[in-house]
Amino acid sequence: MVIIDFMKILGGMLFVIGFAGFLMEPAEAAVRTQNSAQPLKSVRKFRQFRKDLRAPIRQVYSPPVFDFPVTYNHQVKNWIHFFQTRGKHSFRKWLERSGRYAPYIQKQLAKNNIPQDLLYVAMIESGFTPRAKSPAGAVGIWQFIAPTAKRYGLKVNSWIDERRNFTKATGAAIRYKKDLYRMFESWHLVSASYNTGENRIRRLIKKHKTNSFWELADMKTIPEETINYVPKIIAATLIAKSPALYGFKDLQYHTPYKFEEADVPGGTDLVNLAQYLGVQSRYLKDLNPDLLKGFIPREIKSHRIKVPMGSTPLVRQYSQIISTSAI
Repeated sequence: MVIIDFMKILGGMLFVIGFAGFLMEPAEAAVRTQNSAQPLKSVRKFRQFRKDLRAPIRQVYSPPVFDFPVTYNHQVKNWIHFFQTRGKHSFRKWLERSGRYAPYIQKQLAKNNIPQDLLYVAMIESGFTPRAKSPAGAVGIWQFIAPTAKRYGLKVNSWIDERRNFTKATGAAIRYKKDLYRMFESWHLVSASYNTGENRIRRLIKKHKTNSFWELADMKTIPEETINYVPKIIAATLIAKSPALYGFKDLQYHTPYKFEEADVPGGTDLVNLAQYLGVQSRYLKDLNPDLLKGFIPREIKSHRIKVPMGSTPLVRQYSQIISTSAI
């Protein structure tokens, strides 16, 4: 009996170890250290980066407290049902992908004293896909159109599209939403105007003498897409806070990105840099999807990119090689 119990325990331990390996993504598993001459501190930091990638992913849910106003009506109920049925496959992917971006985004929202539940606007906009592009030309996690992106400080040109940079786009989205809240003093109207444009919402408020999103929706004075937009956000928020309650079990959340930033010179190619760092090029490209062609043009003096934790000393070495070869 003792031997059988011991074997059961050992089998359980092996299952946990195997499960941790199963969760590790292939691109991230390839991260390895290189150049033992680097300072010990940096090597340890890089090793910790590798260790973190191999750890089991645990999603800790806070109590379902809402800081975005929640209304439960038939529109919200219909969208919950849709995400539980026809849209379940996609919504499951969105939930799992949220693990990669949610920690950073929620931290920035909290830092700016606006609702952390605005995270789920990005979920509805793009399913947390930095390379997402709509038929109308909106791009990135926050689905900015080019004029609005440029208005809020994002670069959009032939070699870079910062709408695909989730950190910079999050900063721009926060600034935009804060401006919209100063305008409307309602997070429902902020979301509606984010979807259809603040000028249209402002005209409708003036015309119908109401600042209630639900009243404007009932009048059908706003586009059908926008009428559904706010209920979608609320439905996504409700499910994401208690996924098991809505039938989403055994979720495998993606590992949060851990990175630091480093300045590199023009002429830097992500594939070559990845080789020098000893990481897969796909991983470096996923950290920097805003570099449309995977490199920085030679005429650009310097540009800041995301690199794996602890790799900055190696990046500096690579930058010196590139700068010297360009002379």
